[in-house]
Amino acid sequence: MIKTVLTLSALLLLSGCTEESNPQETQAPAVTEQSQSDYQTTDQWVGKWTGVEGLVLDISKNQPAGPGHYLLEMRYGLDADQSGTFEGQATERGISFSREGDTYLLRAGNGEDTGMKWLAEKQDCLIVQSGEGYCRD
Repeated sequence: MIKTVLTLSALLLLSGCTEESNPQETQAPAVTEQSQSDYQTTDQWVGKWTGVEGLVLDISKNQPAGPGHYLLEMRYGLDADQSGTFEGQATERGISFSREGDTYLLRAGNGEDTGMKWLAEKQDCLIVQSGEGYCRD
């Protein structure tokens, strides 16, 4: 696992040498046309996911927007203003969404991938960024 992470990190660093890089690691790639397989995977994520200390993510389909579009109702921080509902769209790597002017990619992983020791033993998780993840039991 560590060898894979190191290899992927090295590849990301090398690929950044030829393109203009963005220092914000949470920025997701631009949303491109989605395929049916993109949202067949992300449709399985619909429902409630829990984080630590009352953080929660509730994913629902955004029916008026069509297949592969979602509403992400989130409490993503402890402050009162760190919650809201955000529109997301399926991509080949997860669900892309914007929050507070930044673009994020909600992706599948496990508790260890969240970077939070309280979720380390979980197997079915969604990660926004290191330190922000939501899991199902």
